[in-house]
Formats: sequence, C-alpha cells, structure tokens
Amino acid sequence: MSTGARPGRAARRRSRRRPPPLAQRHGLDAVRWLVPAGITADGEAPGALEALQARFPALADPGATALTARFAAGEIVDADGRAWDVEDPVRPGDELWFHRELRPEAIPDVELPVLHLDDHLLVIDKPHDMATMPRGAHVLASALVRLRRETGIEKLVPLHRLDRRTAGVLAFGIRPEERPAYQRLFADREVDKEYEALVARTSACTLALSAGERAVLRDRLIKERGELRTQVLPGEPNAETVLEVLSTREDDVRHLRLAPRTGRTHQLRVQLAARGAPILGEDLYPHSVPEPGMPLQLLARRLAFEDPFTAERREFTSERELTPGSRTLSR
Repeated sequence: MSTGARPGRAARRRSRRRPPPLAQRHGLDAVRWLVPAGITADGEAPGALEALQARFPALADPGATALTARFAAGEIVDADGRAWDVEDPVRPGDELWFHRELRPEAIPDVELPVLHLDDHLLVIDKPHDMATMPRGAHVLASALVRLRRETGIEKLVPLHRLDRRTAGVLAFGIRPEERPAYQRLFADREVDKEYEALVARTSACTLALSAGERAVLRDRLIKERGELRTQVLPGEPNAETVLEVLSTREDDVRHLRLAPRTGRTHQLRVQLAARGAPILGEDLYPHSVPEPGMPLQLLARRLAFEDPFTAERREFTSERELTPGSRTLSR
C-alpha cells in the first residue's frame, strides 16, 4: 500500500546505510561517529585515539575502561567492522563505532503494560517518571531499552516521545523503515492527542477554570539548545492547546482535558504554569524543584490516527488514573 509522500532526505540516507558493524548490547545501539570535515590540522590527520577522545571527553572518565585498552581489545571499529588502532589516522568521512559504557543504574520494578502489538506497532501505557529514550542517567531504565530487552524486538523505534515525568499512551514502530511515514502523521498534525491533567488554581491564575469552561491557549514557546526550560516569549504563537475543565475540587484543584495542536517541548506544562495553573507535581515551571513530592499529574490519555500501512483507524487509550494524594502549594 502506498504511504503517501516520498520519504525525506534523512530517511533515504538511513535506508542506504549499511547494517551496523556492532550488534546491540543491553538493548542499546552502538555509537557511530562520522568524522567531520576540518578534522585535519596543518594538513595532518590525528590518530584515532586522539580524535575520539577530543570528540567524546567522557570516554576519559577515570571510572571508565581506559580508551587505550578498548582499542587494544578491538572494541573500536570502522564501518566494515575492522578494528581501529590508536595511531591510525582518521579523515573526514571515516566512521568509528563503539559501545558506550554504562554507569550503575537502578531500574524500577514497574511493569510496562502493552495496549497493542501487531506487525507494525507496539503501544504501551507508560508509567510516570520513565524516559522514552535512553538519555543521561536514564538508559537501561528507559522505555525503549526495556522493551527491546523484554520483547526481543531489536529494531524497535519510538514514533513520538513523552516527557519522562508524563505517563500514558506511547507508540513504537516495529519496522524502522516505516518510522518516517508514522512520524509524518505527527508532523502534519494528523494525530489526535488527548491529555488529562490535575492543576492547582493559584491566586495568580488568569484562566476561568469553572467546570465546563473551554479555552484555547496560544503562545510562542522557545527552548534554546542546552537550556533545561522552555520559555514563553513575545511574538507569533507557535504552540496551541485546546483546554476543557472536566471538574473542580474545593481545594482549588481542577481536572482538565487538553488537546495540543502542536508538539513543543514541555508545551502543556509551560502553558499552564505561565497562566498561574501549574500541574500538580510540577518540578520545573516556573522554577526548578530538586525533589518533586508526587508524580507529575499529566497523562497522555488517548492517541488516534489513520494508519498509513493498514488504512485502519487506530485508537489507543490509557487505563491509568491521575492520583495526586497530598500536596503542598505555595501561593
């Protein structure tokens, strides 16, 4: 069946790329470093050890295996699987492949409920405080790595992401070659996304949050590279969310339904906090809090779209419930 638009340039490059010379380890792909232009200095190419250590300083961490020992053991290879020597000159276009060394990591004993599995899709009901992708301190405990190891589906790829602190419906692709078509659905806003949140109505709240109230939140959200938080800035809006108040409580907590029409980083969290209605358990907006007192009360309730490969209407719904428990709120 036709998948619509022609795959993008990056997808075509990936399809032409040879299989990795190193197999997955612990559910993780090997790292591939493509040596960039300008690597030579005064016309001389650096050695593989010097170049790799300059690009990845963390490899010289005292707690890691010495990089010279890893070269000696043949753990640093080229695109054909041949081992690099420490003195081998590297030039633009060369590839160096290696496995990352992992720090000790606690993996929470929590299930990953599967909502759907077929030849194309694996959809789970992600718990709170679980990263989608391996990153930083969350590697083996990330949903992707855990699912690869538990299902044996080595080529599993995420089709979208949820914040680590957000729970709910998260979809993965079984076949990497199908990933671009699914991701185009998200890019073209052809996926219906529905979230639920419990928010605290503070004295600074600018929203009418009576039961049944509706609003459309429009902002210009910018997240600079290297910055932890997304900012709300003046200018043309690039983020839009439809809000509906489902219910209210006497302690100024509101239960919201949220339908984001765009997909900016931390969009729902920052839009609500900017209007004086932070999500319960929020630890980042408007200010960082070292240890949140509860899971972030944000749930990706529903995901729906027309499947580009089966032409079926796909609809997945989380079975989780928001449970705030006790809270402390500064007003």
